[in-house]
Amino acid sequence: MPKIVDPEARRRAVADAVFRVARRDGLENASLRNVAQEAGLAVGSVRHYFADHSDLMLFAMRELARRVEVRVRGHAERLLATPPVPERGALVEELLAEFLPLDQARHDEAVLWLAFGTAARVRPELRPSADRLHTGMRELIERVLREGRSAGGFPEDLDVPTETLRTLALIDGLTLTAVLHPDRVPVDDMRRVLRLHLRSLRGDGD
Repeated sequence: MPKIVDPEARRRAVADAVFRVARRDGLENASLRNVAQEAGLAVGSVRHYFADHSDLMLFAMRELARRVEVRVRGHAERLLATPPVPERGALVEELLAEFLPLDQARHDEAVLWLAFGTAARVRPELRPSADRLHTGMRELIERVLREGRSAGGFPEDLDVPTETLRTLALIDGLTLTAVLHPDRVPVDDMRRVLRLHLRSLRGDGD
């Protein structure tokens, strides 16, 4: 009997090959031929699942976003289900920490997002996906701050739009530095900076 292949599973396996090539050799080297070789497939097999190179890159970006979203959604659901108690602050920190490269998996994701984001600057077909990721992250941060203010975790006069931008810039800056200069920003330092930032939003003096 012919082997039954799950098309979605195969597409995700090819996306994994894109990620490995991009992390190791740079996104510019993630050609159809190199990705096929990394995945242990013939180029024709890859073309069976993706119309062209742009289609493959778009799917890889969406797949990366899906994996981050699944992980972050779990934190968001726990946060929304938690009443306004001191533990809620720790949940906010853990949710936002998911966007920082605090372990190998999240560091690899940050490397890939930087690569895709840089490519989107000069490849118009990638720009909408890159914009959706950034918009989604900004909207999540704004929701966390707005609902935190409503629940009493942040001051009533918290300027949510401004603090959303400041929080986003902090996360982006830490991530970029950690990717480009990993020895300069240890994991403990990233956590400490995020924690101090959230304390400043709450108006904590210590």
